[in-house]
Amino acid sequence: WSHFLCEDAPQMLNRFGSFTFSFFRKTRFILHPLATFFHLFFRVSAIIIYLCCDWFSRSFVVSFVTVICLLSCDFWSVKNVTGRLLVGLRWWNQIDEDGRSHWVFEIRDGSGTEAEAQIFWLGLIICPLIWTAFFFTTLFSFKIKWLALVVAGICLQAANLYGYLRCKAGEQEKVPKSASQYLGQQFIQKVEPTFTRAAGNEES
Repeated sequence: WSHFLCEDAPQMLNRFGSFTFSFFRKTRFILHPLATFFHLFFRVSAIIIYLCCDWFSRSFVVSFVTVICLLSCDFWSVKNVTGRLLVGLRWWNQIDEDGRSHWVFEIRDGSGTEAEAQIFWLGLIICPLIWTAFFFTTLFSFKIKWLALVVAGICLQAANLYGYLRCKAGEQEKVPKSASQYLGQQFIQKVEPTFTRAAGNEES
């Protein structure tokens, strides 16, 4: 009995671990609290400081640099860390030797939970809309000196949104492609023995 337990224990632990992970992934638990926090921290902090910059500092340069730094930290963390952990997606754009731009997408299954995915996409979509609203309010109130900051916020936030939407579209296209590859392999496996037997009969 002890020998039976020792041999089956690793398989039982692996099954239990996979079952536990799939259970937490389908529920509203948060498996990556630190990544979820920083996914919202930088972008929300940039919006708050932009709205309340007169309370924190009278200097336009200090407020401008602070918001730009927060937006830059948000762009890097969302592009390289939180997207990979929360939704299993990552994107980047690279230039080849001929000077042509290429989009590269990284897709990994089974990363975060449903709650983390909802937080990720809500933060990714809502914040660019807020900066777009800031653009119109700044334009109509003739605060021209803040316009460059708002445009920078829109560009940095929209770039991540555009990249992840393209990455998500690539993930959806991956499913039928994998299915067709699987069917093609099954077809080859079934047809190949037939041709092999036929070739053997001709040689004999």
